[in-house]
Amino acid sequence: MTDQNNEQESVEFIDQKIERKEHKNISFRGILDGSLLARKEVTKQLPFIIFLTLLGIIYIANRYHAERLSREVISLQAEVKELRAESITTASELMFISKQSEVSKLVEQKGLGLKESLVPPKKIVIEKN
Repeated sequence: MTDQNNEQESVEFIDQKIERKEHKNISFRGILDGSLLARKEVTKQLPFIIFLTLLGIIYIANRYHAERLSREVISLQAEVKELRAESITTASELMFISKQSEVSKLVEQKGLGLKESLVPPKKIVIEKN
């Protein structure tokens, strides 16, 4: 009986050694043919692997989104600078053409037949009783 027990223990020991060797033996061929994914250890960790893959995809998508927003902010800042310069230019032109001397020049150029008043305006005061 001891011979049988010893023989059984040695068979179990050899099986364990073969299992350990299979665990350590990860080859490029095993990756390509998919036998790596069929192992117990990998199938037990499959939910975690899927979770990590999902996190990686979310991370990459977030990075692309942030870069797109950054490019958009830069273009909008450039547009704001351009519009601000245009606004300042327009305001200065309006101030220039609204001067009394420029208004009289424009009236003469257009031939509207208007004349500049030489009498200053008077303020009308209405008294309440």
